[in-house]
Amino acid sequence: MDLNTHRRFSIAPMLDWTDRHCRYFHRLLTHHSMLYTEMINVNALLHGDAARHLDFHAAEHPVALQLGGSDVDMLAQCAKVAQDWGYVEVNLNCGCPSERVQSGSFGACLMNEPELVANSVKAMRDACEIDVTVKHRIGLDKNEDYDFVRDFIGVVSEAGCQTFIVHARNAWLKGLSPRENRDIPPLRYEVVHQLKKDYPRLNIIINGGLTTYAAIDEQLQHVDGVMVGREAYYDPYGLSQIDARVFGDERTPLTRHEVLEQLMLYAQAEIDKGVPLRAMTRHWINLFHGVAGARTWRRNLSDVRLLRDNDVRLLMKDVPNTVSDEWVE
Repeated sequence: MDLNTHRRFSIAPMLDWTDRHCRYFHRLLTHHSMLYTEMINVNALLHGDAARHLDFHAAEHPVALQLGGSDVDMLAQCAKVAQDWGYVEVNLNCGCPSERVQSGSFGACLMNEPELVANSVKAMRDACEIDVTVKHRIGLDKNEDYDFVRDFIGVVSEAGCQTFIVHARNAWLKGLSPRENRDIPPLRYEVVHQLKKDYPRLNIIINGGLTTYAAIDEQLQHVDGVMVGREAYYDPYGLSQIDARVFGDERTPLTRHEVLEQLMLYAQAEIDKGVPLRAMTRHWINLFHGVAGARTWRRNLSDVRLLRDNDVRLLMKDVPNTVSDEWVE
């Protein structure tokens, strides 16, 4: 399966959420979906603990590294590092609206500098042989001029970028928090659909507000792929249906209890390497989302006193018996 096929469904890079323990969990639920790291600042990668940011389990593949930065040379160095570390794609964040990110002159504000983004993409492509992609918004602040995002893609694609992941909301650089930026600017899917019509040879992936299988099916009629974020985190077991629905894989997915058994093995191996159990369970507590009796199990996995013992048997304490396997249609 090539990368464009894997990109038919992907799980969004989410800061402080999609670390390696989260991604391993998601991979147990879907074999084929594309996974992304959380955004990693180029300075942290080049001048900090690279292994802490870059380590991943072989089972996570295909997995991509998302970078935050605007220094062309540093981005190129990081692209080479991503390739050397074994990632299959490096993605440039041009969509994060936080003021902290803006102060570093990267994220969504880069949409105002398409030539800089294009130069960065070219330098990254020259430095590595893996795919270089861009994730961005459809506009900035209250400017809803379609030409702005169309021309941004036009300039950046000329530098060789073939895949654009488009969050179908504007990013408001002033006046809204990052959380509010995920909800308040209206979703305008039709803008992303038009981008695909205008650039039929590019891979256009849509992101934003997709929470049901029906919505995913609808979007795949217009674009090359969909990216889901918070829904995959809050109701992760819904991912177990994606391989069949999106990729045509007829294998029976793991049950929640089978996933839990695999997580116990993984957790013990990580604990043996010095990783505390609490660093992992925070990503797994929604496995039984929507299942009667799950509250006590979730409480156990959030209890600092219980987690202190680093005993993987905690995962089996008060496990609900009843399962429900699908997202809402």
